[in-house]
Amino acid sequence: MDWFQILVIILSVFLAAFLILGIVLLILIINLTKQIRSVTDSAKSAVGRFVSTASVVSKATSPAYIGRFVSKFFTKLKK
Repeated sequence: MDWFQILVIILSVFLAAFLILGIVLLILIINLTKQIRSVTDSAKSAVGRFVSTASVVSKATSPAYIGRFVSKFFTKLKK
């Protein structure tokens, strides 16, 4: 066997190993991005719920709303 053939065999083995390693790494990266997308979607929905709750609470605690509620309460009491 010539040293060229030995070199070709060694290089082909390394090429095959790196190709398999690259495919495995690519699959792991794809799975990781799916998990990251899932986490960001759940965080987005949680933030949306928090924003809607905060807007409801801010409407409920605004002074004008409280004033209207108190005035309606007193008008019902007068009747």
